[in-house]
Amino acid sequence: MNLHLPEAVETYFDISNGGDASRLATCFCPDATVTDENRTHQGLAAIEAWHREAQQAFSYRVEPQGTTQQDDALTVTARVVGDFPGSPVQLKHVFVLQNGQIRSLEIAP
Repeated sequence: MNLHLPEAVETYFDISNGGDASRLATCFCPDATVTDENRTHQGLAAIEAWHREAQQAFSYRVEPQGTTQQDDALTVTARVVGDFPGSPVQLKHVFVLQNGQIRSLEIAP
């Protein structure tokens, strides 16, 4: 499926799939938040640490499947496949963008 995603979201998924993690600063606002596995990470340093921990813990691939837009939230449903318990899983990535960057991201089943 060929989805048309905003550039920041496209960059985020590229980084999630092994792309250059130094580009996180280009797609997230400096004070952005990421909520994943009931933990919230705020600010670029915390988001970079969260991403690094996830990459070190498991090998995985995130495959966006579809999108919905509601008000200012873009929800991307993605299939995540890897060497983690329960793989594969379907996760919703809810993005709120501001000035072309990710203001917040919430990842949940």
